[in-house]
Amino acid sequence: MTVSESDDGRRSFRGGGASNSGRGGASNSGRGGASSSGRGGASGSDRGGASGSNRGGPSGGRGGSFGGPRDSRGGAGNDRRGGQRRGGEGGFTPRGRDGDRPQRQDARPDEPDLPENVEAGELDPTVRRDLLSLDKTNANTVARHLVMAGKLVDDDPRLALAHARAARQRAGRIAVVREAAGITAYHAGEWAEALSELRAARRMAGGPGLLAVMADCERGLGRPERAIELGRSEEAAALSGDDAAELRIVVAGARMDLGQFDQAVVTLQTPDLDASRTGPGAARLFYAYADALVAAGRIEDGLKWFLNSAAADLEGDTDAEERVAELTGDDQ
Repeated sequence: MTVSESDDGRRSFRGGGASNSGRGGASNSGRGGASSSGRGGASGSDRGGASGSNRGGPSGGRGGSFGGPRDSRGGAGNDRRGGQRRGGEGGFTPRGRDGDRPQRQDARPDEPDLPENVEAGELDPTVRRDLLSLDKTNANTVARHLVMAGKLVDDDPRLALAHARAARQRAGRIAVVREAAGITAYHAGEWAEALSELRAARRMAGGPGLLAVMADCERGLGRPERAIELGRSEEAAALSGDDAAELRIVVAGARMDLGQFDQAVVTLQTPDLDASRTGPGAARLFYAYADALVAAGRIEDGLKWFLNSAAADLEGDTDAEERVAELTGDDQ
């Protein structure tokens, strides 16, 4: 698993692919993601439902990402001023009398096995630095569990979650670990656990956190009204770019959960609805807008935006072409 860092400071743990079991807010498979495969709209399974298990997630995307904002000090919960770090646990373990470095810790009884060929070095250095407040042996084990969580999140989200939980048990006071646990729980469909972990990471690191994921967890828990409230928060108003678009998609999905289809359409009407745009973000937004239009009974307008989504979808993340075929009867 690698970790990338975007221009806005978000870091993403990249694993073996996005989960297919997440919810339909902003990312994955099913008819309801804003960032990945499947029917990348705002609604979720069955085109707009709130409870389908095959819904994407706001931060998944191809490659299964765990990501979040860094605080103003440049770290996910770490204060690097003067070289000091906070939020770690354990401290550094001194070498033995003979100067030997400590060996890898044995797995705890409730931890999944770590393959021998999985190395901590597969984790990006920017994230590994957040683990430096742990003793070296523990940091190595936590990193390897995070690597495995990223590799498994697509094909086996339950096992990925077991690895993420193991990392959390060992390093629960490090924001980036809690964030990874939250995103993995989200992909595994554990909405309450995901929300709890992401809230903890947000408290530790500051900033808006992964609001789109948190809002979609509220949908998963049958609380679309709370998702809408998050979309109205001060933190939401501070978002921009893809982060803001993903949250709008989730909020539109929450509106659809409540049967408020016209409001869902209005939620997505922003200057970003520019048919000349291409790329995953544009394709997801166009798809979500098309989905809301169809749900509101505006079939012709919905067809137009499904076509725009298909044209923008250069990576094949959505099934917009299939939706076009359904609406035109060409799938018969």
